[in-house]
Amino acid sequence: MIELIYFFDLCGTAVFALSGALAAGRHRMDPFGVIVLASVTAVGGGSIRDALLGTTPVFWIRDPNYIIVILITVLLTLIFVRKPKKVPQHTLPIADALGLALFTVIGAEKALNMELGGMIAVVMGLITGVGGGIIRDLLCRQIPMILRTEIYATASILGGISYSLSLYFGANNMHAILFSMTVALAIRLAAIKWHLSLPAFDLKKSLKS
Repeated sequence: MIELIYFFDLCGTAVFALSGALAAGRHRMDPFGVIVLASVTAVGGGSIRDALLGTTPVFWIRDPNYIIVILITVLLTLIFVRKPKKVPQHTLPIADALGLALFTVIGAEKALNMELGGMIAVVMGLITGVGGGIIRDLLCRQIPMILRTEIYATASILGGISYSLSLYFGANNMHAILFSMTVALAIRLAAIKWHLSLPAFDLKKSLKS
């Protein structure tokens, strides 16, 4: 089980690194910029989580395999994705959705292993899932997706809740992981496909009325 969770963690790192590398390509960054953006996207959320939980050193310092995965992902992206404009429009959002689902569960699982309770597990899952994307978007001078009306953070929160509740009602850890990942991924992909969003808080309209 531990080996499978570790595998999921590395897969999530690769997916988020790909997301960061593609974003760097769309902003015409040089290879160093691609590495930086891929790295902060892949390990940013987990680093914030570990800092809040007091886990030292953070996970990627303890285990250099995460850095190796990021570098390999960047190298493959630079080799095979030569023209970012030809990358399908939904490639970046879908890659980001996969990373969101994977990291949400990993973050929640780590919090529950420390016996911090379901609410903290949901928060840690959210931070792990969206932290790297926030840093990526800020470096690209974009409003982070978590702050837009798109259903993004909601997918992570519901994924974390699904994981905590599944364990609470007696599901084994593997089934809980797969179920909660499916929930988070399905919600995010549905939001991408059908442009689902939460209502915006528009203070100007409220004042006018």
